[in-house]
Parts: sequence; structure tokens; C-alpha cells
Amino acid sequence: MASVAIIGAGPVGCLAGLGFAHKGYKVTLYDSRPDPRIIEDQSLRSINLAVSDRGINAMKYIDSEMTGRVLEGIIPMYGRMIHHLDGGQESQKYGLFGEHINSIDRDKLNQCLITELERFNNLNPDNKVEFKFQCKFTTMHVEEDADNVVIEYYDLLKKKQTGIYDFVVGADGCYSRVRSTLMKYIRMNYRQVYIDMCYLELTIPPGPEGSFRIDANHLHIWPRRDFMLIALPNGDGSFTCTFFGPWKLTESLNTKELVEDFFKKHFSDAINLIGLGKIVIAFLNHPKSALMHVTCSSYHYNDKCILIGDSAHSMVPFYGQGMNCGFEDVRVLLELLNKHDQSRKAAFDEYSASRHKDLVSILRLALDNYYEMSTKVQSPRYLFRKKLDNILGRFFPDHWIPLYSMVAFRADIPYSECIRVENRQKKLVKILESTVLTSGLALLVVYLSKKSN
Repeated sequence: MASVAIIGAGPVGCLAGLGFAHKGYKVTLYDSRPDPRIIEDQSLRSINLAVSDRGINAMKYIDSEMTGRVLEGIIPMYGRMIHHLDGGQESQKYGLFGEHINSIDRDKLNQCLITELERFNNLNPDNKVEFKFQCKFTTMHVEEDADNVVIEYYDLLKKKQTGIYDFVVGADGCYSRVRSTLMKYIRMNYRQVYIDMCYLELTIPPGPEGSFRIDANHLHIWPRRDFMLIALPNGDGSFTCTFFGPWKLTESLNTKELVEDFFKKHFSDAINLIGLGKIVIAFLNHPKSALMHVTCSSYHYNDKCILIGDSAHSMVPFYGQGMNCGFEDVRVLLELLNKHDQSRKAAFDEYSASRHKDLVSILRLALDNYYEMSTKVQSPRYLFRKKLDNILGRFFPDHWIPLYSMVAFRADIPYSECIRVENRQKKLVKILESTVLTSGLALLVVYLSKKSN
């Protein structure tokens, strides 16, 4: 079977490694970082992942038993818990019929997938996946009529090395070196956009005996229009919190007094959960990270190289679909290889042609969802339309599916189709809204007329 070098051993790269290994490919995984299972200091810039049906479906496609092991201990989140400025809380359910997304620590997920690759090696000694941690990919040489791809990398000792493979999979993130190299071989359209928003991580520590101090089965949001705070639960009773705000605002909070006054004014209830001293330390000392989105096309060169995950479509985190979409990339690619009897050229061609519209769609949804999370969730008109949307979904489940349900809970509906259906449904909801409001106004006029007589 063919040999493949997968550049990037994050969650998407590891799942791709498992998928190709199960198909009999000879897999080598490269990553410039050490094995994440032996790193003592994890990054302070980590957003918890929300695993939904698309990601789970992709894992099950490769190995359903593995999926159960990897997702053991995840925490279901059945909706958003909105924390209003006055301290009140409001639950907004995600699904119509008890569906939920799941919170998982990214590092833990990554470690579990690497452990699953080692489990595969123990069960398949004749086709072991090879790990090359602390090996930094630098470039590759691809010739159209060549039988293989030559990659160059620096090994653990900083010595320049080469490797020869039948093809390369780029899963090396938003600053992908594989993508940069691929641009030399194809006419790639590429766009990288930073949004005027940064993020900073905070933590709500667990309560006594590892208890949760706020509801563990919700994604908590403190929406404040131009900025917001969110919190996702962890298995140890803590919550990973993330502050999102414009760069100018966040960087202006550069003294103890300014940070304290800002949080007392906008997030007073969160102070008791996080601790004012820890908030100040985070804002003054912890790194603030940029948010950007990346689009490109096409995603491959001949049968020699293909991009998946953030290397192909980095997105902002506001729909919780980045990792789910990357996992879906793996499933779609493996399905196309099966469809074309493992012909990489045919599968890669169809992947680039068919996948692009879905990837552009979810990038757009992720951008739009920031406004919903930070602002619209408090709007009476938004909540009224949401209720109409949900009522129609409950009474006509075969003909009406709210947008969030399509994206998060229906892996069989492509992202682009989600938008198409939502645009049609949105028009109908607006008509119904006008009808309901007009009818209500008419009834009020009749009532007041009778009362005045």
C-alpha cells in the first residue's frame, strides 16, 4: 500500500493517521512539537473544543470502539447559559429534542488520539504508524511525473533530513508550511484575514471536592455586545474561560485598577467565580492571541499532496466547528478514496471541487455567530424568532430544522446546504413574525376599543 507523510500531529492529523492506517497505508506523522503526553507546561492559549455530531461521526467512520474510548469523560452541554448584566441567568437550549454538544480539553483529545495510534501499532506490528516528534517540516519537492514526494525536515538534533513518500497530507494548522510549499506547484487562491478581536484565557477553579460552581451542562456566555466572556466545563470541576474583545480595548486594560473596574462593571458575577486577583494577573501577564480565518483553493496537487483541517480552512471559534470540520475533512477524503478505488488523483480532484463550498460556508457561519453570541442572544426580537423557529421544528421535524441543529446535529447535511435551507426558512419566519405581530396588534386594538366603549 502507498506511504503517506502527515505533517501535523494535532487532533486532525492524528485522526487522519488512524484513518489511513486502518486502510492499510504506511503512515508517518511529523510534528515540530514534542509528544504532547510528556509536555509539563501546556499553553495558556487554548480554547476548549466543542465536539458535536460531525466530529463524532467522522471518528466512528474510522473506528467506533476507538471513538468511545477517546470521548470517555466528555461533558454534555445542552444549551447556552446567558449571564445578563444584572446577574440574571437564562438557559437557551441547543436542540429541540435533547441533543447536545460536548466539551473536551484539546490537549486531552490530542493525547488520546496518539494513544489510539499506539494501540493500533500494538495490534498491527507489520504496519506500524511512525511518529517523528520534534521534527520540523521545511519543504517538499513534487514533480508531476515523479513516483513520489521528497520532504525535507530538521530532526530532533536540528540536522537536515529527507523522507520519501507516495504522498503528503498537510494538517499543520493555519500557518501551514505545506500550504506555502504547495503554492509553488499550483495556482492557489489564498486569503488570510485577521479580525479585530483577540482572546485571553481565564479559569474558574472547581468547588469543594471537585464540584462545579456553575451548571456543568451549559456553555456559559456573558454577552456584552463588543466583547464577551465564555466558559466551558472540564472534567475536574473547573471551567476554561475565554475573554474575547477588540485589540484596542483589551490592550487598554493595562493596569490593575483598569482591569478591576472593567470587570466590576461588566462581569461582576464572574469575579466571584474566577477571582479578581487572577483576572488581573491574566490580563497583565498572560499572552493575548489573534483570531483569523483562512481560505484557499484548490486543496491539492495531482495525487501527491492534499490539505485538510486548519491548513485548508482556519476559522474563528464562534460556532465550535473548527475541529469538527477538520474531522469531517478526514471522513470525506477517506470516503472519496473508497469511491474511486483508492485512486488518489480522482479522489483529490473531487475533494477540491466538492468540499470548497462547504468550507466557505462554515467559515461564514463562524464569523456571523460572534454577533449572535455577543449581542443577539439578548435581543427580544431574536428570541421571538428563535421561538417561532423552534416551534416549527418541533411540529414539522421532517420539513423544518433550525440552523444550529443542522450544523451541530446533522452530519448528513453539508454546511452549504445548511445555509441554503436556512435562507429559505428565514424568509418564512419573517413572514410568520409579521403575521403574528399584526394579528396581535389587531387584537389589541379590538380589545382597547371594546374597553373604551
